[in-house]
Amino acid sequence: MSHFTLAATTPSGRTGHLPSRLLAGAARAGRALDLGAPLADLAVRLFVAAVFFQSGLTKIANWDSTLSLFENEYAVPLLPANVAALLGTGVELVFPVLLVLGLGTRLAAFVLFVFNVVAVVSYPDLGAVGLKDHQLWGLLLLVTLLHGPGAFSLDRAIGRLLGAPRTTR
Repeated sequence: MSHFTLAATTPSGRTGHLPSRLLAGAARAGRALDLGAPLADLAVRLFVAAVFFQSGLTKIANWDSTLSLFENEYAVPLLPANVAALLGTGVELVFPVLLVLGLGTRLAAFVLFVFNVVAVVSYPDLGAVGLKDHQLWGLLLLVTLLHGPGAFSLDRAIGRLLGAPRTTR
């Protein structure tokens, strides 16, 4: 009975087992992708922050219109319209800045995630496209919440200064 093994020739001309070569190649590719992870973390934070911050700027640009929306269109539970407008605008102006800086990142992502859910629940006329946008923002906030801020963040810099152990990302 013959014994069959998968073998491949290495650049040096030696024969190596194909599975181990594939695993080594996959490990190299994984390390190369890991180099892009901090940029991806930052890009996610910047994208989501821009969306919410721009919405906050729109609200303060015409406060009378904002109050009217909260009184007549948005059904924010448990809060009077003027309080909901003030809190909502504050959330959209403060927490995106924290996301961009990577300061208190998980808290900022959590607050914006909850805010995003409340926005979907409070606005029945959102429509399919608006719902898809909110789902995307919610997913990206969830990624940041679960994954953390990444290397390009004040959270990471402060952690290093305080001697906190480095996580995998």
